[in-house]
Formats: sequence, structure tokens, C-alpha cells
Amino acid sequence: MHHYTVALHASAERVPQMRRIVAAHLRYWDLELHIPAVCRGVAELLTNVHRHIGPDARCVVELRWTGRHLTASVADQGPPLPRLESAAGGGLAAVAALSDSWGTCATSDGKVIWFTRRVEAARKAPLTSRAPLRTVRDTKGAPTGSPAASAVAAGC
Repeated sequence: MHHYTVALHASAERVPQMRRIVAAHLRYWDLELHIPAVCRGVAELLTNVHRHIGPDARCVVELRWTGRHLTASVADQGPPLPRLESAAGGGLAAVAALSDSWGTCATSDGKVIWFTRRVEAARKAPLTSRAPLRTVRDTKGAPTGSPAASAVAAGC
């Protein structure tokens, strides 16, 4: 599993910076095909924080790739849960159009808005026969203290 988290202020100048950071992580994870959609989704969520909570609002952006699904989330301390108001345009409508699933979750100190895309890495080399791997147990849940972990704990 790949994971990246950053805390920031939701100022207007941070949105393009986060787009570049998200793009760099997706490139590093060999997920270039998904850069436009994921960067747009994260930018829409950050713009919503800036617009509805305020430019000084602290938020946390999290990317998590399991090898099959990429989840991007933005957690903030604003109380109102956002609503999908129109089927077209920006904001949550754009996030919904760019993702396989999305949602919102109230947490003890605000909310988390997330979206998921089915994403599998492109193979760089042809398939070859290899010895089977040892069984590895996957730990359940998100790392303690992350926005995703808070959302899971809250029952989202």
C-alpha cells in the first residue's frame, strides 16, 4: 500500500501547489493516466474548503493506493457536510463525475470528503513465471491518526 498525507492551509495559492504534489506522487506510483482526474478532484475539494470554510482553514489531504483503488480525501474542521447541488459543473459534481465512488463523513472535529477510483498500475515488464510469494497478512484499517482512520472510526 502507498500512502501520502499533508496538512495545509486552504489558501488559493496552495491549490495549484497541491495539484503538482499529487501529480508527482501519482507519477512516482506509476499512475500517470490518472493524474488529470485525481488532481482535478483534489483541487475541487480544496477549493470548496477555501470557499466555504475560509482561506485560513487547516485541512489534511490524503492519498492512499492499495494496488487496486486510489482514494483521495480532504479533511477539514468545518461543520457543515457538503451537498451535491447540481449534476453538472464543479465542486462535488465534478468529483462525482471523476470517481467511481465518493462520500462525506462527519468526524469529531469536522468532516472528511473522499473519492475513490479503481486504479491498477500498468505493468512495466512482460509477465514471467516466478516462485509464489509467502503469504502476507494485511493489517486492517488506516494508520492511526489519519483522516481516513478517523472516518473509519466514525463509521463512514
